[in-house]
Amino acid sequence: MNKISVPEIVTKAKQNYLYGTTKLGDYVNFSMHDTVEKITAYINSKHTTGDKDSLGREKPYFNITSAASNIWYRATDLDRKDVVIKPDSVGNTFGAFMATVLLQEWMKKERFGVFLNLWGRALAQYGSAVVKFVEKDGKLKPSVIPWNRLIVDPVDFEALPTIEKIYMTPAQIRKVEHYDQEIVDKLCDNLSTRKTQQGSEIDNQGEFIELYEVHGELPDALLKEKPSDKDWTNYSQQIHVISFIQDSSTDYKDFCLYKGKEKKHPYMITHLIEEDGRTLSIGAVESLFDAQWMQNHTMKNMKDTLDLASKLVFQTSDANFLGRNVLSAIETGDILTHALNQPLTQVNNSKLDITALQNFSNQWKIMAQELTSTPDALRGTNPPATTPLGTTQIVTSQGLSLFEIMVENKGLALEDMLRIHIIPHLKTKMNNDKEILAVLEDHNIQKIDSMYIPNQAIRQSNKKNIEDILNGQIEGFTNPDVEANSIRQEFSKLGNARPFAPVVLKDGKEVRVTWKEALKDIEWDVEIQITSENKDKAAVLQTLSTTLQTIAGFAGRPMSPDERLVFRHLLEETGVVSPLELSLTGEASVATPTQNNMSTPSVKVPQTVQ
Repeated sequence: MNKISVPEIVTKAKQNYLYGTTKLGDYVNFSMHDTVEKITAYINSKHTTGDKDSLGREKPYFNITSAASNIWYRATDLDRKDVVIKPDSVGNTFGAFMATVLLQEWMKKERFGVFLNLWGRALAQYGSAVVKFVEKDGKLKPSVIPWNRLIVDPVDFEALPTIEKIYMTPAQIRKVEHYDQEIVDKLCDNLSTRKTQQGSEIDNQGEFIELYEVHGELPDALLKEKPSDKDWTNYSQQIHVISFIQDSSTDYKDFCLYKGKEKKHPYMITHLIEEDGRTLSIGAVESLFDAQWMQNHTMKNMKDTLDLASKLVFQTSDANFLGRNVLSAIETGDILTHALNQPLTQVNNSKLDITALQNFSNQWKIMAQELTSTPDALRGTNPPATTPLGTTQIVTSQGLSLFEIMVENKGLALEDMLRIHIIPHLKTKMNNDKEILAVLEDHNIQKIDSMYIPNQAIRQSNKKNIEDILNGQIEGFTNPDVEANSIRQEFSKLGNARPFAPVVLKDGKEVRVTWKEALKDIEWDVEIQITSENKDKAAVLQTLSTTLQTIAGFAGRPMSPDERLVFRHLLEETGVVSPLELSLTGEASVATPTQNNMSTPSVKVPQTVQ
C-alpha cells in the first residue's frame, strides 16, 4: 500500500466502487454498485428508467421478484431453536451442555431471533449479506449491514478494508465516549442531510453527521503521528472513524474521530450460494432481472393496447374537423383527415393480439419459476385438478432441494459466527464460579444422570466407608447402589432442571474453578449443528407411529443383533429419533423421593470422565 492517509483510502475506494467495473469474463462486465441499486429498485417496485415513458404515459410495474424472494426467505428460515451444540467426545459433554445454556440465554437477551430474520431476508433478496458483531457496554451486538451503506471490494470481500457509511445525530455521536470530543464539536457545527453513495439527498432533514467507519488490515503508520518506513510495511487489524467537511466546491477538510487496533474484523460476509469472482452472489431478485423487465415490457404493451382500444378515433375528408373533440364524455374523440371526398368513419383501433401478449408473459413467468426453483406448489397455488399427487410431490421435492443447499450454507455461516464471535464473547462474561441451573430435555437428563450419578455414588460411598473405618466401624459398608438411589431421589425434586458448577478433576481431586477456565477452547471442542425447521410433520408423525408400533410388536422381547442393526439404521436414515436418545430411555425409573437431610448435589464439569 502506498503512503496515503485513511481519507484518501476511503475516497479512492468510493470512486472505484461507484464507477468501476469488474470484468468477470470476455462477455461479462459486473458493476456491484449498479447491481445493488437495481436490486433495491426492483424490491421497491420501481423502474430504473423512470415511471413514465417518452410520451409521458405511466409505466406499470408487474413485480414478480417479491414472490420469489419471499419463498427463498421462508424456505431458508432459521430460528434460535435450530442451533444445537453437541459434544464431539465424552469429555466435552458437560461443556457442550453449558455452552448451549449460555448461548440460549444470550440469544434471548440480545433478540437474536430478530437478527436471524433480518439476516435471512437480506440473503434471500441479495444472495449475500454482511453481518457485524460489536461489543458495546459489555454486550455483543449483532447486526445486518445494508448493502447501500457499504463500500467493499467487488471481487474479494477480504481483499480491501471494509468501509461503512453511517449517519449520526449530535446526541448520538456525543454518547460515544471514545470519539475525540473536540472533533465532535466541530462536526456538530456543520450538520448536513443524509445522502446516498452517489451524493443524492435521502430526505430534507439536515440534522445528521456523515461518518465513515473503516475496518481492515492497514499499515501501523496510520496509527502514529511520526511513522517510520518500517511502520508502513507492518500491518495490523485497525479501526478508523473519519468524516469530511466541504470547505469549497472542490476542497474537503478531513477529521479523524477515532483510530486504534482491534482484535478481530467485526464484519463477516455470508452467502446462500457463493459465486466465484464476485463478493455479491446472486439472489432471488438478480436471478429475475431479465424476466422482470420483460414482464414490465409486456404489461406496458398490454396497457397501451387496451388504452388505445378504449379511445374513439374518427376520420373524415373535411379538414375543418381536424383536432376537435366531439365527445366530451370520452377521454378523447379525435378526428383524423386522410383523403378528399371520403365519408366520416371510425378507425378500427381494437387490438386482437392481447392473447398473444398474455402467452408471452406466461412464458416469462414459467422461466422465472424455473430460475428461482419456485414452482406453483411452493407458491401455495393449487395444481390443476388432473395433476397426480405424486407429480406434485416430486416437483415440490425438487424445488426444495436447492433450498437445502442454501440452508446448509447458512448453517455453516452461523457456525462461524458462533465460533469466532459469540461463544468467545460469552466466555469473557463467565469469569466466576457461580452455579447455574439449566433446564434440559428428557434425553439430555438421562444422559447427564447416567454419566454423573454412578461416579458420584462411588465417590460418596468411598468417602463414607473411609470415615467409618477411621471411626472404628468396619461392618456394614455403604453400597454405591444405595447412594445412587439417594442421588436420584434428590434430582427428582428438580424435574428437568439440573445445577451445574465449574468443577474439574485435577490429580484425581475435584477443584472449583471459573467457568472461563472450565470452558477453555470449548468453541472448537464441540460440534455445532444447525438444523432447519422446515420438516414434513406428517412424515415425522408417521415415522414415530411406525417406530412405536415396531417396538410394541416385540412385546418386551429383546431384539436380536440383526434386528437391532437394521432398526438403528432405519432410525439414523429418517433422522427423526436418535438411536442414542432411544437407548437412554432404558434407564431405571427414578425411585420415589424420601425425606432426608442430604443437600442437592451439583452436576460437575469434569475434564475427563472417570
